[in-house]
Amino acid sequence: MESKKGLMLVLGTAVISGFSIFINSYGVKGFDSSVFTFSKNFAVALALIALILGMRQWREIARLSRRQWSQLFVIGVIGGSIPFLLFFKGLQLASGATASFIHKTLFLYAAVFAVIFLKEKLSKGLLIGCALLLAGNFVVLMPKLTFSFGHLLILIAALFWAVENVYAKHVLKDISGTMVAFGRMFFGSLILLLFLIATDKQTLLLGMTPAQYGWIGITSLLLLAYVVTYYNGLKLVKVSSATAILVLGSVITTLLDLLFKGTPVTLLQAFGMALIAAGIVSIVWFSSASGKITSAKAA
Repeated sequence: MESKKGLMLVLGTAVISGFSIFINSYGVKGFDSSVFTFSKNFAVALALIALILGMRQWREIARLSRRQWSQLFVIGVIGGSIPFLLFFKGLQLASGATASFIHKTLFLYAAVFAVIFLKEKLSKGLLIGCALLLAGNFVVLMPKLTFSFGHLLILIAALFWAVENVYAKHVLKDISGTMVAFGRMFFGSLILLLFLIATDKQTLLLGMTPAQYGWIGITSLLLLAYVVTYYNGLKLVKVSSATAILVLGSVITTLLDLLFKGTPVTLLQAFGMALIAAGIVSIVWFSSASGKITSAKAA
């Protein structure tokens, strides 16, 4: 059964994602992408430690077994570090509509993995919603039918994130969403730091300007809100539903581009965004209805 609270949390994550992508497009300018990613992840990891201690959840940390710590480390590897490096390298080699479309198909891979490894059942509403999301993204982005090494790196990154979602859902059975978010950010940032040292970029961390620190602060707050809402939401809903709902973020980013950058939206793109919105409504509506039916039967 999917919780209404969980669906609302993931919807909140999608809204945060839309704003975050828009603001990050400004903040990342003048940064090395790996330095920018590490700085945000590490700042969020520190913030999550403070949040966990402030909410007096330190007992949960003390109760974590060695196996659970290893699970959090795996999430940091497959979700908080390697795919980021692959994704940004892929964007350097093959930016554009096709790269964005490949990334936006992440929910399809997550759904397939969830069916195989978590035995999730795909409802009619979810299947309809996913079809609308795929069609909507294609219409909005109009990707070219080309595929390069850069596109391959982005595809691999998307597959990593899809696997992470499925594995995190498994881990969330015994660990809170906030703790899983901490594992992703903390261990992910440590691996990114090793990458910076290996590529001799650690000196860039010490040479950041006050303006860059400001951007790190703003984007870190958004990332903090993202991971806290998402992993606590994922604990309560299916992986297939959660990853599909996140696609709404691209519509919000497009609308923000229109509002603040004056980026024109064609009639075809508007139709595509309507398809995406309809897909999200289908997924949320049928998921909520399914939850009510299950609750009624249980009663």
